[in-house]
Amino acid sequence: MTLSLDAEALVAHLRDGVRGLMAPATKLVGIWSGGAWLVQRLQADLGLQATGTVSSRMHRDDFGERGLAAGADATALPFEVEGADILLVDDVLYTGRTIRAVLNELYDYGRPARVRLAVLVDRGGRELPIEAAYAAARVTLAPTQRLRLARSETGRFSFDTEESR
Repeated sequence: MTLSLDAEALVAHLRDGVRGLMAPATKLVGIWSGGAWLVQRLQADLGLQATGTVSSRMHRDDFGERGLAAGADATALPFEVEGADILLVDDVLYTGRTIRAVLNELYDYGRPARVRLAVLVDRGGRELPIEAAYAAARVTLAPTQRLRLARSETGRFSFDTEESR
């Protein structure tokens, strides 16, 4: 099955959705790596000041299988998390396990007043009760399919799809 999604068009939809969720004090945080790429674009497009990046690597429940991702950046939050209104951004929402790990990471830095989630694509298949406040697209994929955001050297986004074993 071939899935055709226009990543650049979805980024425009995501920008509009994020704009609608943002308040003056909202802090935008991208989940490493695809979400961090999206936040870089959104920061430029929306003229935002301080944005952050959060990594799930230290709180993953499959750490034994995955280990530390090579070259994965650590969490960088250039603002106070305690009491903050945080809008997490990620590329693909699937099982919810990455979001659970990211929430644990955020709480290592303080207790936010509110955390919401915006995603480029919600592919269904949740294992945890996690829902995005905004999804630019919703698609249904087989559990054996993997959808991953890719970024070219010029900064253009596309999707890679593959069958997992």
